[in-house]
Amino acid sequence: MTTILGLSGSLRTGSLNSSLLRAAAAAMPQDVELEIGTIRGIPLYDGDVEEKQGLPDTVVKLKERVVAADGLLLVTPEYNNSIPGVFKNAIDWLTRPPADIPRVFAKRPVGVIGASPGGFGTLLSQTAWLPVLKTLGTAAYFGGRLQVSRADGVFDGEGKLVDERIREQLKKYLAGFCEFVAAARRAN
Repeated sequence: MTTILGLSGSLRTGSLNSSLLRAAAAAMPQDVELEIGTIRGIPLYDGDVEEKQGLPDTVVKLKERVVAADGLLLVTPEYNNSIPGVFKNAIDWLTRPPADIPRVFAKRPVGVIGASPGGFGTLLSQTAWLPVLKTLGTAAYFGGRLQVSRADGVFDGEGKLVDERIREQLKKYLAGFCEFVAAARRAN
């Protein structure tokens, strides 16, 4: 079975992106499991802390979940037209020590989707992730995009996806991304 680790870039309880991640977990193609991970509990990166105490346990655990997965799905909010600091911080911790970058990220299939209450979805945030993913040597998925705009109207009060058009777009994106991940597995 193919396993994909999904991470929401928001810590907020009622996050639209966490709702989108849960909807993705429910919409995965057959024989693919989306495990939901978290960036909660990862401290701000501090090289002094790393030098004196090593990697925080939350970072080590998340890093090993990324390594164990066949692919990584980043579900990103857009803050001030870019990547949320808390999400980038988590990825920065996962690159420590630098010698681990190939083990964690090299050629790892990565997809990026997102939801925003604004009219452009998360276009700028998703675009801002591209140089980061390239630098880490990932295999970024470009076979489709999912930028959910006006997302506060596509989820109900409990965070359930209620918009059928978005549900179909999500399924289409996931089908393509999962095939991309499967092809990468076959190639390795």
